[in-house]
Amino acid sequence: MQQGTANVAPRGARPPETGSESIADTLAHHVVAADYASLPQPALVAAKRFFLDTLAVAWAGTDAPGSRAVRDMMVQEGGRPESTVWGYGDRLPAGSAALLNSMNAAALDYDALGQDSNVHVNVVVPPTAFALAEREHANGRQFLAALVIGSDLMCRLGASCETLGNEHKGWFYTSIHGIFAAAATAAKLLGLDVVATRHAFGLALSQVSGTQQCMIEPSLAKRMQSAFAARAGILSALLAQRGVTAPRQAFEGKFGLYGMYQDGDAERLLADLGRRYENMNLSIKKYPSCGCNHTSIEGALQLVREYKLEPDDVISAEVEISPFMYRLVGGQYEPGDNPQVAAQFSVRYSVACAILRGGLGLTDIQAEAALDPAVRSLVSRVSVVEDKTNAGKRAPAIVRIKSKRHGLLARRVDHVPGTPQAPLSDTELRAKIRDCMALGVAQRDEAGIDRLVDQMNRIEDCADMSGFFAAGETRPRT
Repeated sequence: MQQGTANVAPRGARPPETGSESIADTLAHHVVAADYASLPQPALVAAKRFFLDTLAVAWAGTDAPGSRAVRDMMVQEGGRPESTVWGYGDRLPAGSAALLNSMNAAALDYDALGQDSNVHVNVVVPPTAFALAEREHANGRQFLAALVIGSDLMCRLGASCETLGNEHKGWFYTSIHGIFAAAATAAKLLGLDVVATRHAFGLALSQVSGTQQCMIEPSLAKRMQSAFAARAGILSALLAQRGVTAPRQAFEGKFGLYGMYQDGDAERLLADLGRRYENMNLSIKKYPSCGCNHTSIEGALQLVREYKLEPDDVISAEVEISPFMYRLVGGQYEPGDNPQVAAQFSVRYSVACAILRGGLGLTDIQAEAALDPAVRSLVSRVSVVEDKTNAGKRAPAIVRIKSKRHGLLARRVDHVPGTPQAPLSDTELRAKIRDCMALGVAQRDEAGIDRLVDQMNRIEDCADMSGFFAAGETRPRT
């Protein structure tokens, strides 16, 4: 396996000369050479845990706004029955199934987040890996290997653009990096060689897209961006498999990823490639809301519980957050035509909900809850302060509540719930899976969830991933 950064030009350096190894070459060698036997056990264990979390949040998202409409469109288009649409049970072409499963996994903003980068790895890579594993009748070990390799690459790409400290241009990292991770995942499961895998990266470059404007103007397009990346990554690998060629310098070229979208550090991208796997460096969400809200939610809940605060006792509340958080969630709460998305991307709503309802769960991001006059009244008492000295992406946050009975209360939260510094227990994760899979277009009871968890824990023994879902276990509502 080729490793290291030899002959690769980091940002600002002259691109490699013709014939020398590009970043895509190095990554392609790694994707081809890495396999189940070479992967560290903690990375494999993490992949199982994060896949279960992703499957659960996608299951709950199957009846979120927009989901049924997109699913109906994909079913109407039809195609070869290659891969399963989670919850619905339809079998569609791999690209269509990956698009739907990715969209549903992103719909409730309840999916895991990267720690060193602001990327939603698990709404891109698991849907891609599962769709291709079913299509290719891969076994469980091949599925796990592709899942780890793709997730690691997406973490690395995100982190490579975070380390330079450059101003964020507004691209949506999950999609602009996710398409390359999806291409790598698909290439691994298709068994592409090094040259074809490199071409898959180059073909992915031609389809890079995604913008944070979808969060600033809350809309269903936000949850589609990861879906576009998953489907386009699969298309890139399939085209490369058939001999379609593409640029070699997809990352460091003059008009490559780093030059056109966001400056990146190639050394950070390739450091310890194949020796350290960063798919373990993710955090499972405690709340179905943008990750930028979580420390504020946690701070508000701690104060509410500690001082037994009631909504009528709250004169006002103030949240102090970083510029990054402020840009995504600090605006006025305006439900408009997309109340669910507005609720997920409003720290004002998040704090008001925590005070009014003592938490923020799946029921709290439904349209009826988001439009509740009681919570909107409380939202009007929540203000947001942008701390320009705070360089954090999702932490820290300070919540101040002015109470009639207790005066001014304040709580600073430095660690996002679900991170290694504040991890969710197995019991909490199981409760999350249970809550999610009780929703959506199909439900699983406790016995069904037990079977699913057991299947994933023993996925190495699965001879054919196309049989992962047992017949009759998916029962969509009519």
